[in-house]
Amino acid sequence: MISVLIRVGSGPEALAITLSSLVPAVAVGLISDAVVLVPEPDEAIARVADATGATLVVSPDRSWRPGAEAARRDWLLCLDDGDIPQEGWIRVLDRFVSLSRPEPGMARLGRQRAGLLRTAADWVGRLAGSSSVRAGDLVHRRVLIEGMKARRPVRLSARIERDPAFG
Repeated sequence: MISVLIRVGSGPEALAITLSSLVPAVAVGLISDAVVLVPEPDEAIARVADATGATLVVSPDRSWRPGAEAARRDWLLCLDDGDIPQEGWIRVLDRFVSLSRPEPGMARLGRQRAGLLRTAADWVGRLAGSSSVRAGDLVHRRVLIEGMKARRPVRLSARIERDPAFG
């Protein structure tokens, strides 16, 4: 089982879309809990988190670490609000988690490119062997809590897309 960390930046509607896309994974037992990360307290977001049983954590610097500390599982799927995992992602993540060793591991779901600048930044990051955690990564919690350097991310065949309303 995994925990999901969701950083909020677009508001309660985007959060609700991402949380609703996770329901099938909860139903099959892949996801056990969700942690919603907000830069500052927000009543509307708190209501959405409460209605879904998610834990709300304030993270002023948009760091994943406070969410990792509140999560119940060792493997964490990091998402931004408005992210929607695409068909087949449940099977791909379940297989990765069940076959991976608990050392500082990381896997990266594919994401549609957002233009030339992002493509160039991704290419430079791959060339440099960058392993910083970003939305769309499945990461072992020790990487976030203990600041361990993760091994180079494994590219997964599953994809994440953004809801068009939230860019």
